[in-house]
Amino acid sequence: MGKLFGTDGIRGVANIELTPELAFKIGRIGAYVLQQKSKGPKAFLIARDTRVSGQMLEGALIAGITSAGVDVYTAGVISTPAAAYLTKQLNGCGGVMISASHNPYHDNGIKFFSAEGFKLPDEVEAEIEALYFQDTDTLPRPAADAIGRVYQDTTAGERYLQYLLSTVSCRLDGYKVVLDCANGAVHSLAPQAFKALGAEVLTCYDAPNGININQKCGSTHPEAITTMVKAHQADFGFTFDGDADRVLAVDSQGRLLDGDVIMTILAQALQEKGQLKHNTVVATVMSNLGLEKAAQEMGFKLIRTKVGDRYVLEEMLSGDFSLGGEQSGHIILLQYNTTGDGLLTALQLAAVAAEKKQTLTELAAAYKRYPQVLVNCPVSRREGWEKNRCIQDAVAKTEAKLAGSGRLLIRPSGTEPLIRIMLEGKNEAELQQLAEDLAAVIQQALA
Repeated sequence: MGKLFGTDGIRGVANIELTPELAFKIGRIGAYVLQQKSKGPKAFLIARDTRVSGQMLEGALIAGITSAGVDVYTAGVISTPAAAYLTKQLNGCGGVMISASHNPYHDNGIKFFSAEGFKLPDEVEAEIEALYFQDTDTLPRPAADAIGRVYQDTTAGERYLQYLLSTVSCRLDGYKVVLDCANGAVHSLAPQAFKALGAEVLTCYDAPNGININQKCGSTHPEAITTMVKAHQADFGFTFDGDADRVLAVDSQGRLLDGDVIMTILAQALQEKGQLKHNTVVATVMSNLGLEKAAQEMGFKLIRTKVGDRYVLEEMLSGDFSLGGEQSGHIILLQYNTTGDGLLTALQLAAVAAEKKQTLTELAAAYKRYPQVLVNCPVSRREGWEKNRCIQDAVAKTEAKLAGSGRLLIRPSGTEPLIRIMLEGKNEAELQQLAEDLAAVIQQALA
């Protein structure tokens, strides 16, 4: 990753690290670079989540983008996947979402989309960064009537809602659903969508005030929704993160279903309809062994990538696959949208239950989670661990003990002096001991 862009755009503490000055400059450069790569009109879409700093950064981005001679259409508060979809529909030169996803409210972020609604590839982000760090701004500066203009897109949310509803072929009459909206981007849209399909809807954390987004709620804090689903005897529940690019589900027993379970259910449903392209699902190395076993039993192929939805998407695009995602609930249904979409995923999952006339508990039975042990191993250096003979020997012995019934993953942290060890298998106590033994070897070798 570069100096500005991380794995999911630019992030930082709003007005401290992610300042209006940065937003103005990156908006100006981003608009310039993307209009050079697009044949469409010079038009950009801007959207934001509910953070208090969103409007401040939006104003700065608008100034930067219009100074590059590009028109801006402001969509207001909508989800990241809605911004991606609407950017594609705009048929302009790009879009930008102001959000820090599941982070607390004091953080914010800037995510660019190409004219086709995809997050930018590394090489385009690098091009933007190179211009950002130039000593002098040499970009064209249009004047008079060549300056970009600003238009308010008042129907953005409604258009996206109608699109989402068009992807569902059945009603949800008779179902009771609980929605935790994380005080975020879909606090209004998610209840509207489920009510439009006939469901009885109960909501929580649907009153954003600028500082309560993701605050002890949403997909990173699912405790409240699991309690509500059981208390209200609901059929299922869904909990989103602040920008609603991810979702976790809850069955009628209050059991949390993560992205691996969701992908298993959706893969089987798509398989039955002949819509699982190349009979393949794409997930990351962190997805549970249970997903692998489900793939073997159902007869679909599982491809693993590095951690990060951008790597999942890259693999899906290169292989022309239709379903992929992460354990965190970031699910990409490429036939419908260009990025992970929490609300779309929730609607599709509910539709599978309605079409099959099965509960989420019954649908989830195809997935058996394997015990997973994670150990963070502090080291003085992360480099060279994979070539160390002592570590190699210890890894080989550990894998031999797992004997095909488990999985070992070792990877260095990208930000801390840690080596992360993950073990999966049938016996959690045995996994814990194996992980601790391996951590001791790594610590000694890299002390």
